[in-house]
Amino acid sequence: MSHPQFPSAINNPITEDDIANYLANTPDFFERHAELLAGVQLSSPHNQRAVSLQERQATLLREKIKMLELRIMDMIRNVNDNMVLSDKLLQWARTLFLHADTGTLPDLMTRQLADQFTVPQVGIKVWGVSASHKGAAFAQGVSDDAKLFVSSLTEPFCGVNTGLEAINWLPDPKAVASLAILPLRDGPVGNASPAFGLLVLASPDAQRFNSTMGTDFLTRVAELASAALTPLR
Repeated sequence: MSHPQFPSAINNPITEDDIANYLANTPDFFERHAELLAGVQLSSPHNQRAVSLQERQATLLREKIKMLELRIMDMIRNVNDNMVLSDKLLQWARTLFLHADTGTLPDLMTRQLADQFTVPQVGIKVWGVSASHKGAAFAQGVSDDAKLFVSSLTEPFCGVNTGLEAINWLPDPKAVASLAILPLRDGPVGNASPAFGLLVLASPDAQRFNSTMGTDFLTRVAELASAALTPLR
């Protein structure tokens, strides 16, 4: 008969947590009872047949290895894609800085962006230019409200077409589903200086320039474009 101070196992049955804690704190248990491991049968994750513990562990390990391989392949693809993108950005920048005719630079900039990065439509406006460039198409047709809006942007803006004035600077505004707006200003993107221009990248694909995409690459494009356009001012 059990003593009142020591409740019997019937009143306090051993739980699965008790067994798990015991095995976790007794690592040599299966060394003393190795035959138990050989006799354990588990359900296969791929069908209903019973498999040994070792086979089940081997299956799980193979699946983990496969997942790691897929992640590594994704990382390699991302690295290769980034290298290709970086090379194209350098080629674009080199073309701009070797171009001697400042008056045709904005047009060259947009054409090269469209070609190098497969952007369906690219537009540009620059204001505050020197007297010799005030009559150029790229220096006209920008409202004061648009200039204030661009100056308010601290980084490139990406999203769906909401009818902003900037889409009217593109060859086919009706075909724009998403766009990226890149403010052009002195110094790095994000500083407090007023913008002196705007690059617009547009696509008929609503997801090409979506609001969740990263803007690091677009920021580099804006900074390079701003530096290259400095002679216009």
